Amino acid sequence: MNDFKPATGSKNLRKGRISIAGQYYMITTSAYNRSKLFNLPGAAEVVLNSLHWLDNQRRIDLQAAVVMPDHLHFVARLISGNLSGVMHSLKSFTSKKIKSDLNLENNIWQSQYYDHAIRGDDELIKTITYCLNNPVRANMVDDFHDYAYWYCKFEV
Repeated sequence: MNDFKPATGSKNLRKGRISIAGQYYMITTSAYNRSKLFNLPGAAEVVLNSLHWLDNQRRIDLQAAVVMPDHLHFVARLISGNLSGVMHSLKSFTSKKIKSDLNLENNIWQSQYYDHAIRGDDELIKTITYCLNNPVRANMVDDFHDYAYWYCKFEV
């Protein structure tokens, strides 16, 4: 019997990571220590607005996003740069803005993120659906449309 277990930790999330322009990805990242920072007034809006800014700057083509109390999921096509650069821009700006707006000193984001390359239209649709239904699975709402902090490029 093989007792191999993969190593855990943020360094291992980066192993084998490549960024391909034109590729769709689902990205998941968490608030620092999984604290419910995005329940604070205006914090979730800052994150969604920043994703839209990245979309408007043509760095990503944002497909869907949901800001949960302690983490973020979004689906996007990488247009320019790389995932690390996109995530650095997102986390850096939102950290400064949220800290300033709410007079906070603590960290906003965990340093790592998880990315999953999406292959094919069927997987893209399933991934967007999974992303949007996160508040339903967390028993926060019965229908994701009733959750305040979501976005989808498509009519759903």
